[in-house]
Amino acid sequence: MKLSEYDYNLPEELIAQLPADKRENSRMLVLNRDKHSILHKHFYDIVDLIDSNSIIVLNNTKVIPARLYGTKDTGAKIEIFLLKQLENKKWEVLIKPSKRVKNGTIIKISDELSVEVLKRLEDDGEWIVRLIYQGNILEILHRNGNIPLPPYIERKLQTEDIKKLDFERYQTVYAKDEGSVAAPTAGLHFTKEILQRLKEKGVEIVYVTLNVGLGTFRPVKCENILEHKMHSETFEITEDAANIINKAKESGKKIIAVGTTTVRTLETAYQKFGEIKACHDHSELFIYPPYKFKVVDKLITNFHLPKSTLLMLVSALAGKDFIFEAYEEAIKNKYRFYSYGDCMFIS
Repeated sequence: MKLSEYDYNLPEELIAQLPADKRENSRMLVLNRDKHSILHKHFYDIVDLIDSNSIIVLNNTKVIPARLYGTKDTGAKIEIFLLKQLENKKWEVLIKPSKRVKNGTIIKISDELSVEVLKRLEDDGEWIVRLIYQGNILEILHRNGNIPLPPYIERKLQTEDIKKLDFERYQTVYAKDEGSVAAPTAGLHFTKEILQRLKEKGVEIVYVTLNVGLGTFRPVKCENILEHKMHSETFEITEDAANIINKAKESGKKIIAVGTTTVRTLETAYQKFGEIKACHDHSELFIYPPYKFKVVDKLITNFHLPKSTLLMLVSALAGKDFIFEAYEEAIKNKYRFYSYGDCMFIS
């Protein structure tokens, strides 16, 4: 269980900086675990690859403009990345550069929003802050915040067209409940037309909500991966969704999860209750080989960073050797990696 076993080399030019021209035009690597085969497809082929004896579970969380840029009274520029809303206008955040702030520092974002630094947490440079504002915080964030793109997507020249593109494309077409600070990126390939075609084919579509936070993208830093602790992320499953998923399992239908956040939602619920139950709960589930999946049969997912918990999760589902074989194939064929990149269907 060594971290170094989950490393691979990726040419920098394969890190997608922009989304595909159309969502459904992303390339898709199809892995068949039984046949140990790898096929090259496009995402628009997904309708042909999923039969009516399946249900698809998607995470309908919505990304908030969680990245704020402000200044101290000295003029020093500070970046604040909102992670999790607490109570009384308090948030857990990341601050860059953190050495320029201390307890009591005030950072002005705009005339309607400032941030007061309250205290530093011991855990990897996180802080507790209080947002100073009047009115609805989500409306204020939409006026003052920026889409929290991952650091490997570089925006040296942030034109209005690029900003508009990110606001539209770093969000799924079915996003509903605001609360995430990163997109559930496997869902970015779906269009309303593809969802409709799947429904017409008899495939049931079900939604759950997991608010993506630090637990999903925090890097693993310990060589023994068993020492890694996942950050807590909140999730919600409705009564209707729970009933559909349980009935599907009982009748032998295949459960196709879209994204690792959906996997963790379903597997956490089953681990806690022995079935899928309507709940508002939290997940700290860390999935790595040789985890035995209780709910999920198949997975649509993007390509993940080296040494990440997400790479470990897909290795648990498809087998570590098979996943690394698939990644090698994707690199050889110049697939686009990470959030705005191509995807794979593990069947």
